[in-house]
Formats: sequence, C-alpha cells, structure tokens
Amino acid sequence: MDFDADIVIAGGGLNGSTLALAFASAGFSVTVVEPQAKASRGAGDFDGRGYALSIASCRVLKALKMWNAIKADAQPILDIVVTDGRAGQGPSPFLLHFDHAEIEEGPMGHMVEDRVLRPALLAALDDAGVTQIVDARVAGQAPDSSGIEVALDDGRRLRARLLIGCDGKTSSVAARAGIRRTGWRYGQTALVCAISHEKAHGGTAHQFFMPAGPLAILPLPGNRSSIVWTETDAETARINALSDAEYLDALRPRFGDFLGDIALAGKRFTYPLELSIAQRFVSDRIALVGDAAHAVHPIAGQGLNAGLKDVAALAEVVTDARRRGEDIGRLDVLTRYQQWRRFDSATLALATDTFNRLFSNDNSLLRAIRDVGLGITNALPGLRRGFIREAAGLTGDLPRLAQGKPL
Repeated sequence: MDFDADIVIAGGGLNGSTLALAFASAGFSVTVVEPQAKASRGAGDFDGRGYALSIASCRVLKALKMWNAIKADAQPILDIVVTDGRAGQGPSPFLLHFDHAEIEEGPMGHMVEDRVLRPALLAALDDAGVTQIVDARVAGQAPDSSGIEVALDDGRRLRARLLIGCDGKTSSVAARAGIRRTGWRYGQTALVCAISHEKAHGGTAHQFFMPAGPLAILPLPGNRSSIVWTETDAETARINALSDAEYLDALRPRFGDFLGDIALAGKRFTYPLELSIAQRFVSDRIALVGDAAHAVHPIAGQGLNAGLKDVAALAEVVTDARRRGEDIGRLDVLTRYQQWRRFDSATLALATDTFNRLFSNDNSLLRAIRDVGLGITNALPGLRRGFIREAAGLTGDLPRLAQGKPL
C-alpha cells in the first residue's frame, strides 16, 4: 500500500518542528500539517517571548545540528535566585541561589527568544526536505492494520504509518482518539513581555514568589529580560487593559529597582494557566507530544523542556523499532514511549502544581514553612546541586538526543 509519508505531524510549533527534524535526521519521510501561514510563523520581529532551554534541550538542538544557527543569540543562564515576598516590600531574607559553577556541564541552560528559535527551525525543516502543509488542519483520522488515513480540513487526504499530535492542550488528535484529559484551571493568568533595563543582569534568572503568583525575570542578550508575571485572572484583565506606561507602573513595585530603570521592549501577551494531562499518550498509530500530552504551570519554566524530552524519546523509540523491522505505528511500539515519558511527566505536573499552591498565597504559616525550606535547601550543597541537575534536565534515563548524540 502506498504512503504519502511515514509520519504525519499535526502542529508545526516548536515541538512539532523539532520532532519533524529529528525524524528526518533518521531517514523518515515526514509531513507537517500546520494551520498558521509559514510567513507569520517565521517572522523575525521582536515580540518578547523567550524560552529557558535546559542543558538537555540544548543538547537536542545540537544533536540535530540546530545549535549553530541560534547560539550567537542565546543567553547563558549562569545563576538562578529564588525568593519569596510581597510586591512593594521586597523579598524575604531567605533565598535559594543556584550557581552554574556547582555542576561540571557549564551554564544551567540558555535563554532563546522565539523570534530566533522559530525561524531557525523552519529553515532547518526546509533544508531537511520535510514537507510542510500550511493553512490546513488535521480534521479526521482513521487507523487500520497497516497505517492511518489522515483527513485535512481542505479536503486532502494523506496516508501514513503514524500520526503524531503536537496540536496543544486542546488536541483534536487526542479527542478523536478518545483520549480524555485530567486537569483544572488555576484562576491565574501569565502576563508575558520583555523589558530593557539600565544595569546588566549578569546572566542571572530570578523567580520572585508573591501571593498572587510568581514573577520570573529571565535574562536575554544585552540589557534585556523576559518577564513571566502571574496574577489572578481578574487582576490580569485589569493590568492588561492599562496603557504601556501604566503597565510599567504596576510592574515596578513587583520588579524592584535592582536593574535600574525599566522600559517595555516588545509586545505584551497573556496566557491563562492550567494543568491538563492526557490520560494516555498513545493510541493505535497515534502518539501525543508536548502540550498535547501534558500542559503544566510555567512556575519552573519546564514546559518546552518537557516537550523536547518527549521529542527525543519518541524519535528514539520509533527509530529503533524500524531498525528492528517492527511496524512503527503499532500500539505495543508506541507504548514504550508512553512508559518512558509518563512517570516523568506526571512527576513534573505534581511538582509544579504543588509549588504553585504552596507559594501562591499569603498564608503566614505556609510563608514561614517555605522560607525555612528555601534557607535549608540553600545551606545544603548536595541538595542544591541535585535541584540544579534536575532543572538542567540531566537526571533520569535520557534519550540519545538529550545526551547530544544522533539517533
């Protein structure tokens, strides 16, 4: 039976594009179906969004020969400072300081802006010969004993051996496969923007926990930082309706003056926050990756890193299966991917949910407990080093790509 591609990927975002590149590097024929036009996906204008890529995620990009295209614009993360406090009152004296010198692998990760990473991925897909169908969505799927029929909303039909859902936390691929989800809204929304500031950030990332939610200050190249500022839904709506000048007035008491005067350096965005975990990551001839499998609170900045671990694990499972002569779309093959990633994903979801509930409140008892916890962790080098290695993606059973090795 003829196949249009070995693999069809629904969704050409960061996870979908990286996964397509990984499969192409192993010799698979890949088609990416993406609703958004290619020109808008690859636009290089500055919009303020950035990603904290762990060491493991950077290794994935290096193994796929992507890193050289972005490394000149990547900001090393040298230190992370975690504090607790209230807006306008400054942080608690108890803090947790992670220093990259405590591990042998170098910087704990790199900040890379969306305007740098996304166009580089699209260019790499073109170079790798990946077929990209844009302005279209996957609207139907019908698996059978030898493959899967994929229907697009423009009337086209594709036949493949495997369909992968990289179509976000409301994944239609998952829904059509009968995969249910577990989760809840947090009543919080993230305000995201970039700022410029007078003083150098020194490659230090800050996480300031306030009663309504955390404020992350993430270093970008130059005297700029990416801001992920969590507030209640109602407060976010009020702040987002303000002018740019009023928006900065609301940010300053939370941000402080340690980097001097600040100014907006791009567009402003808001993202409602929720936990959404697929009850299964696979079905017959179907696998889910990234937010389609697990969308978590951004409190630890691990969303994209978890997705890239999915990419590395699934690409390895499927590649090894083909080398053994197995049918890559069979459920028993895909279940190996689920077994590899499900526990890690559930642990991350539990950790982010617990930390958000523990820190996003103004309860005096909980505030005392968490401040003591920060101080104890900071005083124990072994424990601190363990947290650093976990955040850097260096723990657990790492796929080859996450070790920097080709498939």
